[in-house]
Formats: sequence, C-alpha cells, structure tokens
Amino acid sequence: MLTMIEAAKLMSNPLQTGIIEIFAANNPVLERLPFVDMQGNAYTYNREGALPGIAFRGINESYTESTGIINPQTETLTICGGDSDYDVALVKMGTGSNDLRAAHDALKSKSLTLTWLKTFFDGDSTTNPREFDGLNTRLSGTTQELETGSAGGATLTLDMVDDLIDAIQGTPDILLMNAKMRRKINNLMRAAGQATETVSDTFGRRIDAYAGIPMGVVGDDSEGSAILDFDEDDGSGNTDTTSIYAVRFGLDGLHGIQTEPMDVRDLGELDSKPALRTRIEWYSGYVVKHPKAVARLRWINNA
Repeated sequence: MLTMIEAAKLMSNPLQTGIIEIFAANNPVLERLPFVDMQGNAYTYNREGALPGIAFRGINESYTESTGIINPQTETLTICGGDSDYDVALVKMGTGSNDLRAAHDALKSKSLTLTWLKTFFDGDSTTNPREFDGLNTRLSGTTQELETGSAGGATLTLDMVDDLIDAIQGTPDILLMNAKMRRKINNLMRAAGQATETVSDTFGRRIDAYAGIPMGVVGDDSEGSAILDFDEDDGSGNTDTTSIYAVRFGLDGLHGIQTEPMDVRDLGELDSKPALRTRIEWYSGYVVKHPKAVARLRWINNA
C-alpha cells in the first residue's frame, strides 16, 4: 500500500511520474492517502458491527450464546480523467522539444486533482452516479458529524477542535480546512498562550499544525471556487458556515483504492486533426473502513 508520491518513485515513465507529482503536490489529501491496488471494479471488506456478549457464570451454570455482528461493505471504482490536445505546429515552432506540450498536460492534471479533491468532500452518487460519495454524504446523520452548537452556527473554539480530534479512534493524520480556519486556530493558540506549531509535509515544506497534527489547507476547485467555503447550511437554512475534518489514513482507517496508479498515455498525433493527444485516466475511489477514522465539525461561522 503506497501513497501517490511513493508510487511515482517506482515508475519509469517520465511523463507519468511528472503528472503524478503535480497531481499530489496540489492536493493535501492525495499527498498522504495510501492506495490499495485491486482487480475488478468493486472492493469488498467486513466492518465490525457489534461484539458478542460476555458474562460471568457460577459453578454448573451455562453461558448464553451470543454472536458478534460483521457487516460486509462494498466500494466501487469510478473513472476520472480527460484528454489534452496540443497542436503539432506549436511543437515545431517551439524549441524542438515537448516542453510546451508538457505544460498543457500539467494544467490538465491539476484540473483533475482539484476535481477529485472536491469530490472527496462533496461527491454524491445519488445525484451523479459516475462519481464516488464524498465525506459530507458518508458522514451525514452519523455520530461522526459534530456541530458547533445550535442552528445558526457558532464561532470556532479550541475546545471544538479538541472534540473533533477526540472523535477519531487513534490520532488523526491531518485536519482539513480552509485557509481562514487555519489562521483562526493559530490565533486561538496564541490567545491561549500556546506556541504555534509547524511540521514538514511530504515535499519538505513547513506547514502549520495543531497538537502535532498537520493542518491541510483545501483551496479552490478547477473553476476557481473555494471547496470548503462559507457556503454550507448552518442548520437554519442560511448558507454561511464551513467545516473542518479530521482524518486518520491507513489500511484500518481511510485509504484509497485503484486498479493501478494513474494511467498517462501518449496517443500520438490524431487522424482527425494535427494535434498530439495525451490521455490521463484513473480508476479510483476510497474506503472508510473504520467508522471512527474520519469526523466532521460543521456549522462554523465566519468570525
């Protein structure tokens, strides 16, 4: 089970490796998310539902039989990708290399990563059966969906962030939020007399942390709109709040599934027009194996 960054180190195709590094560098989830390669289009696993009963007994007494509950779960793969065409004439007029074409392929890959990232939060297979369910869909109505208070939202406090962290079994690997929430947490730490923290990410960059947990900033989608904006229903019908998420990655937590690492193919010159085509395609999804591997704190006001 490898992250995209680790998988890229093992690939011999420079085009494929470069695309993957761009893909992950712009995505705080894929930078850390480990993937399991699988065959077929469905990943089936068992989730613990309830433990069997245990009791004390006296001499010559019997036990009451009790069997635990195991719930089978299935996650299907989705197909995400696109084509990038580059006019042959532009290659000829350039430096004689494919540098300009590679730049356009990089733009395509960046658009793909932002689309995947937005779906990671907002995906809903009931409205679009081609996409996977995001965290908002998966957590809706569960105990892992925490609220800041009554309808209408509330200002974020460190106690709320602590409650979010405690909702995870084990230690979260990352807290996901928008940039303003990261600044808010840093301000709250300073106001409480705590020193702000930083940790190194996969690329060696220093990023902010809280309680030793990296704070991953989720930015804009491929259309330039904030993915975790203050545009969520605050429980009273007004769309003016945002959320923070805590995630624990791993084979027993949240991990990705794929048939193989992202496929980047150079299709050469097209018959229909004088252009070189690159196709980027990925059969992927993700699994939340443990019900307490992810949690959401919602109804946070912009204050």
